[in-house]
Amino acid sequence: MESKSNRIGWIILVAVILGLGLWNLTATRGQVGNGLFGPLFQAYERIRANFYYTERLDERELLYGAIRGMVEGLGDPYSRFLTPEEYQRFQSIDLEGEFVGIGVQIAIRDGKVVVIAPLAGSPAERAGVRAGDIILEIDGRSTEGLTLDEAVGLLRGELGTPVTLKVQHADGTTEEITIIREVITVDPVDYRLEEEGIGYIRVTTFNRKAGREFDQALQDLLAAGIGGLILDLRGNPGGLLDEAIAIASNFIDGGAILKSTDRHTTRTYPTQGNNLPNLPLAVLIDRGTASAAEILAGAIQDHRMGVLIGERSFGKGLIQTPFTLSDGSAVILTTAEYTTPSGHRVQDFGLVPDIPVSGEEEQLQAARAWLEEHLGSLCPCSPPGSTTTS
Repeated sequence: MESKSNRIGWIILVAVILGLGLWNLTATRGQVGNGLFGPLFQAYERIRANFYYTERLDERELLYGAIRGMVEGLGDPYSRFLTPEEYQRFQSIDLEGEFVGIGVQIAIRDGKVVVIAPLAGSPAERAGVRAGDIILEIDGRSTEGLTLDEAVGLLRGELGTPVTLKVQHADGTTEEITIIREVITVDPVDYRLEEEGIGYIRVTTFNRKAGREFDQALQDLLAAGIGGLILDLRGNPGGLLDEAIAIASNFIDGGAILKSTDRHTTRTYPTQGNNLPNLPLAVLIDRGTASAAEILAGAIQDHRMGVLIGERSFGKGLIQTPFTLSDGSAVILTTAEYTTPSGHRVQDFGLVPDIPVSGEEEQLQAARAWLEEHLGSLCPCSPPGSTTTS
């Protein structure tokens, strides 16, 4: 059965044309009525002339419903339409880092609402939501057929209110989890000095503050005299491409950080360069490491500026670009696919760790052990198990 949004989608071109005043309906009716847009004008005229509930004829809502239907028709879970209000929240919340919700990053994969990762310290993480979980229901409502924004809208809400999720874990078991919504403040960078001269930096997301805070963390640790670094990207769902490039430039002396291909060309994104010592670097990844976090980890792996430890990453290798419309609304479209510098496809494949390890504490121990073996050396580093000749 054709969905409501798809039916409304037939109106989109008419609504846009009328809203922008590009055509005079009377002057062009004969021309357009016989062409490609004929059914659209006819449907719009029938609605205006015959729909019984005249109080429901809100042309703004018709237009937005039409745009949503058109974007949904692309069949791409990462492309979406945002009203002016939604786009303003997207800029201030998703990119700056504060909102009311449960603290979980989700995506639509194969028509299912999938948890990329719960945010560190969030109510979702504390309640037991895990990376890779499939959200089957939200407050008893099936998530089948939901768009990304519809699912996000159900998860966010008023401060202090509960939301109940029915989730399917990676082992196939299902569980109902009730979570109280809180103010979620996303601090993108956390760091500390560990024993044996090892520094630890965790990047939880790539919002507008990530690059600046990462630079400060790295400078503080270098000033403390570290001889090696753990970079923790576990549960990092991604974010802004520019922030990922800025952070990657701290480790990549020269060459590409990623390559992208759009409809017209292939583009190489070079490192911005640095004057930092190439200390041994252990990068922690898991199934919640996605998008911009995979760009960072993939560049480090390809240039052999460190080793990846943990589990295969999520596998989101697509780039989205927001396009603002005349009234402040926006369409966010998938515009390109990226690969690692050596051409490894990330979309649906993810990154394979150099040292596969399961378990959070076990992964951290493996990173410490590798660094202890390499303190005093510099990267590029040979992948574990490789041999060199002299």
